[in-house]
Amino acid sequence: MKTVFKLGTGFLLAFMLLLSLSVPAFAAETDLTATVHGSAKYMLNTVREPQVGSVGGEWAVIGLARSGYDVPQKYWDDYYATVEDYVEEHKGNLHDKKYTEYSRLIVALTAIGADPSDVAGYNLLTPLGDFDKTIWQGINGPIWALIALDAGNYDMPRNQNAKTQATRQMYVDEILARQLNDGGWNLTDKGGAGQSDPDITGMALQALAGYQSQPEVKATIDRALDYLSTTQESNGGYASHNTSSSESVVQVIVGLCALGIDLNDARFVKNGHTLLENLLSYRQDNGSFLHTSAGNGDSQMASEQGLYGLVAAERAAAGKSALYHMDDVTIHVTGVTVETIGLPGKHADVKPVPVSGSVSFADVAGHANQKAIEALASRGIINGKGDNRFDPNATMTRAEFAAIVVRALGMTPKATDAFTDVSSDAWYAGYVGTAYSYGIITGAGNGRFNPDGTITRQEAAVMVARAAKLCGMDTQLENYEILNVLAQFTDYVTIAQWAQEGVAFCYGEDILNQSDLNVEPARAILRCEIAEMLYRMLGSAKLL
Repeated sequence: MKTVFKLGTGFLLAFMLLLSLSVPAFAAETDLTATVHGSAKYMLNTVREPQVGSVGGEWAVIGLARSGYDVPQKYWDDYYATVEDYVEEHKGNLHDKKYTEYSRLIVALTAIGADPSDVAGYNLLTPLGDFDKTIWQGINGPIWALIALDAGNYDMPRNQNAKTQATRQMYVDEILARQLNDGGWNLTDKGGAGQSDPDITGMALQALAGYQSQPEVKATIDRALDYLSTTQESNGGYASHNTSSSESVVQVIVGLCALGIDLNDARFVKNGHTLLENLLSYRQDNGSFLHTSAGNGDSQMASEQGLYGLVAAERAAAGKSALYHMDDVTIHVTGVTVETIGLPGKHADVKPVPVSGSVSFADVAGHANQKAIEALASRGIINGKGDNRFDPNATMTRAEFAAIVVRALGMTPKATDAFTDVSSDAWYAGYVGTAYSYGIITGAGNGRFNPDGTITRQEAAVMVARAAKLCGMDTQLENYEILNVLAQFTDYVTIAQWAQEGVAFCYGEDILNQSDLNVEPARAILRCEIAEMLYRMLGSAKLL
């Protein structure tokens, strides 16, 4: 494929880029895609047999896999076979102290659609459950542990040999605690007056991007952005250890794209020079990248980082998911079967909700529904009642239920005027509006929703069944199927006719517990029961 930016001099390149960037929303998006593919072609021709390693290995694979470039099937198969051989040779122990070895490989395997929990019989996720060993090498450990775990939305692995079992929140807190006074981070210092490094700061932002909903994380990110804006050079780039390099600007680009910040944001344009323009000034005619403008340093490492930096920028410009947000991954490896996110018939607007932090409540310890409650709370789907309480046996209003269903489906709240008793300024207006728009709720009659009314078990079952249909589940049942499911319960005749199919579906899919003796359709459903229903539904829909 022809590369648009094949120019002979740095001056002409900068001039052409300034012209294109002066057009709103980067008019040359297709040009950027062509540029990405030009660098991907270079990478494919240069790293013909990727190995397990930081150069000529995972970063090249990640860049190619996320670039959209047409890579031969044999390339992915050969790489995966190499990884299997390597892991088997090392008996699953990639390194005694550098746990970023596991994280890097996890990200690469996720990028090609392979399962890092079973590589030659070894679970590469397990070491990241050891907090002390993961943070041993400094801030790189928690940064890349979070990036790796969040890349595939993996559950935090249990590590039976760990002195301290890790949680995502522990890694988040470790990164926050290491922020320096100037707002950035470096590799070794933990707080205080050390000199920050733009490379490490960009990586820290990549790791924290998924946790912006936490106020302390948001404040930390804002201080880091101020640092990066202040220290950006007049040519739009960055210097690390007094040397301006392509790698430094790459990490900042990937960080900003992960945060959803436009690369043309005024805070990151200096003297008219942008981050992308600076990165492209290091790019050579053959698609490779220089380490420094003078050509010093390891150009292969720079080329691998340059490629995935361009990929991050192109994905952001095209409205695609971030570089390390891999819920859109296609399985590249022949013969490898992994669990994909979501069912084939899923509505396009239904999205998995990532874990945003570890959450627990004092009053659910040992509770039958503890796992479900904590899984939903860690994703911000359901909230506690304050004072470290969840109040599992409390009931829930119809408005509260609409809110958690919309959150569970990863949908954006948007108010409507469908109901006369739902004020546009009510906290739940957006949730009720969205739930109504997608057919999850239909109202209580006469144009009313009855937001403060208590929701019953049969109402909850019907709404969950409608949500399940949006997730791609087959919710339609024949009359005989409905009867076969419901007849096992002594009170099935008390179920309202309009609710029978939804209740039968929930029992048939084990969303409701089939060991129940009675349905109790008109009883107010409890918060713990709702959490369990949604947890099971999301699990069946492959959205957890």
